[in-house]
Amino acid sequence: MIFRFFRRDPRRTTIATLYKRIATASRAPGLYAGLGIPDTVEGRFEALSLHMVLVLRALRGLPEPAGEIAKDLTDAFFRDMDASLREMGVGDTVVPKRMKKIAASFYGRAQAYDEPLNAVDEGALAQALGRNAYGSDAPAGPLGRYALAADRGLKTQDLNALLETGPIFPEPETFAEEGTR
Repeated sequence: MIFRFFRRDPRRTTIATLYKRIATASRAPGLYAGLGIPDTVEGRFEALSLHMVLVLRALRGLPEPAGEIAKDLTDAFFRDMDASLREMGVGDTVVPKRMKKIAASFYGRAQAYDEPLNAVDEGALAQALGRNAYGSDAPAGPLGRYALAADRGLKTQDLNALLETGPIFPEPETFAEEGTR
């Protein structure tokens, strides 16, 4: 009976692998060097949030069990945020307050990016990304083009491909070059 606690849960392993691939994509050097996301704790949160939002949007358009996977993936994201806070030395009594702020920030970004992504409105998306990722009123044009391309590409992947090979994101450097032309 106790051995059941030591068995691998294939679903949990699948979600962990998917989350790891998203986190890895959000750490692509081109996002920071080429597209201008600050290489700070806040900047990394912005990059991870953007990639999570893009994958969750893709899952929203897929048949079940995509909804369950989206829920589990969101849970993995918040578990990772909690663990990161604790790793940075945030005290146990402060973590819940910080997690509320992180959740509000994440869901606020998801809402801010959703409409421009739905409308394929590069200008509005660049404005929202500029406010969040750059912390300024300057639009993030190249980052907006990257996000639109990623959104389009993710919507071409079916659930099996998304889970087996992971989400496919474009090369950020491609959009940095576009921004300098």
